[in-house]
Amino acid sequence: MALFGLAWLWLLDWAALAPPTDNIEQLTWVRSLEWGYYKHPPLPTWLLWPAVQLLGWSAWTSYIAGALCTLGAFALLWRWLRDMRGSGHARIALLAGLCITFYNGRLHFYNHEIVLIPLAVGCAAACWKAWTTRRIGWWIVLGVCLGLGGLSKYQSVVAGAAVLAFWLSQRGWRDPMHRFGLQVAALTALAVFAPHLCWLAYNDFEPLNYAMASSLAAGLPWASRAAEVARWWGDQLLNRALPAWVFLGVLWWLVRRRAASASSEAQARPRDAGRAILLSFGFTPLVFVSVMTLASGSHVQLHWGTPYLLFVAPAMMELMRGAVWERVRPRDEVLVFVLVQALLMLRVGLTSPGGAGLARKASDWRHFDSQALADALHEPAKAALGGPVRLISGPPDEAGALALRLPEQPLVLIDGQLRFSPWVSKDVAEACGALELALKARGPGFVEVGRDFPGLYWRVTPSSALCGTASAASRP
Repeated sequence: MALFGLAWLWLLDWAALAPPTDNIEQLTWVRSLEWGYYKHPPLPTWLLWPAVQLLGWSAWTSYIAGALCTLGAFALLWRWLRDMRGSGHARIALLAGLCITFYNGRLHFYNHEIVLIPLAVGCAAACWKAWTTRRIGWWIVLGVCLGLGGLSKYQSVVAGAAVLAFWLSQRGWRDPMHRFGLQVAALTALAVFAPHLCWLAYNDFEPLNYAMASSLAAGLPWASRAAEVARWWGDQLLNRALPAWVFLGVLWWLVRRRAASASSEAQARPRDAGRAILLSFGFTPLVFVSVMTLASGSHVQLHWGTPYLLFVAPAMMELMRGAVWERVRPRDEVLVFVLVQALLMLRVGLTSPGGAGLARKASDWRHFDSQALADALHEPAKAALGGPVRLISGPPDEAGALALRLPEQPLVLIDGQLRFSPWVSKDVAEACGALELALKARGPGFVEVGRDFPGLYWRVTPSSALCGTASAASRP
């Protein structure tokens, strides 16, 4: 996996002119550790903070953090499946999962869903251990994973639904130990999540309001809800997971070709608790989002599947003829995996700014040349400010991308709003001036950046003599 990670991180860095917007967001927020932020809960920002202290405030720090979360989740998944199904089965599931485009083409992403991936796998593994060992300690571990998942993204409730689906499928209510264990897990999760819940109440549930405004309260008409669900399933299973199906299909065909008799191939895996938990975590997220969309008319974000789609490969392996996976040759696994990855890398290269730039979309953030923006604005801004750029105010993506390119590493005042930017003190905002960006010329003094950045404007708010005092007072 180390070679896989290094190869993809190098390619993805080469293939984009700016870091992903989610990485920029986390690098902006990490300037101040809070119990919550205006869009999301705090755990991803907390986890990024020590990495920034160790490696520096840069895009590559976020790339490494994101890759460690994703690959760490797959390592945990492999270990869990090895104990449950054997090393050969676990290895195939691991390689199939790494073919899903969420986990290769987005390996450098660092956001709330990426941090949720290892916690979702932790929930599955802890649930399995709690069920099979009947030890209360594993139910506590499950609760911790669920609570930390809630501190990553509220979507962690889907993992809780998968746990409940498994518990119900095994008739857990019949066993006093499992009834008690489920309650312990729920109370532990609530205890871990409680400080953020208090923060939410104090801040008028702002992240939930953001979620409602952006997707959950879309209010789609009934006729459009089924189409939205179909679009979601199609994207998850026939787009993101398609390379995994190709990988598994080729291996299945190779084994079938070599099979000595059809009878041994037709053996199915018995319906055990392991099968139940893999199917629960594999398909509950798809069903949960579908039911939510049909019931509420929510607009489904395609990336919502990121924390859970890695379970779909082992779930599908359970549904396919079980004996086939034990007869796959390791050499075939590696060759097919390398071929699939090479094709995926070729696609990234051909569509990237550094490659052929094929099928370019106007909304493709990879083509935003943040270094060119820094080259165009840095010196004029310094001249207008009479000193270094300490603060950039404006839309979070453009302002954050520019801040990462400037040697001063300025703070970002998101949309000019102090309530969105607790790392910027009011004194600094008022005294130190700012390089302001805007997607529309909303006031006097804004001028267009240039033809390479259509629709982007800038101006400078001058600093005052009090800036030095304000900056010193704002430092911890």
